[in-house]
Amino acid sequence: MIPNSRDDEHLLALYRRDGHWGAVAKSNFVGLRFREPVYRSVRELVMSYFEQFYNVKREKTLRRYTSPLDLKAFDCLNWTTCDGGLERIARRLDTLRSYPILTKGMIGRLSPVDLRSYQSGLAGSRGRDCTDQAGKAARSLTPG
Repeated sequence: MIPNSRDDEHLLALYRRDGHWGAVAKSNFVGLRFREPVYRSVRELVMSYFEQFYNVKREKTLRRYTSPLDLKAFDCLNWTTCDGGLERIARRLDTLRSYPILTKGMIGRLSPVDLRSYQSGLAGSRGRDCTDQAGKAARSLTPG
């Protein structure tokens, strides 16, 4: 999933069960993790992440997604146990077709994420304070 310039990309491990898409992901934001295989298309799955895809300024940042990449093509590189093939996979990811999900008009009308949702989305993240849109420190909800 591809954000605007003020956020990080997120990679999902997609899978299909009975013709429906699901995903496994790792993120510091709670809402960007696992999805049950109940989505009829990749776009529908991606849109399930929209409200939870935001940056530390509480801006909703999801803008595009790419076609899935079948990693079976890279099995000969032993990428699951050796780092050597990861650069090749990264280069291939950069060439995938991407699809926009919002128009410019939609982007201009997006509301910020409310502070309570923002703070709950950080539950379980570690190691840093984040700043909300007003510039106030929004403390992490996890000790340590």
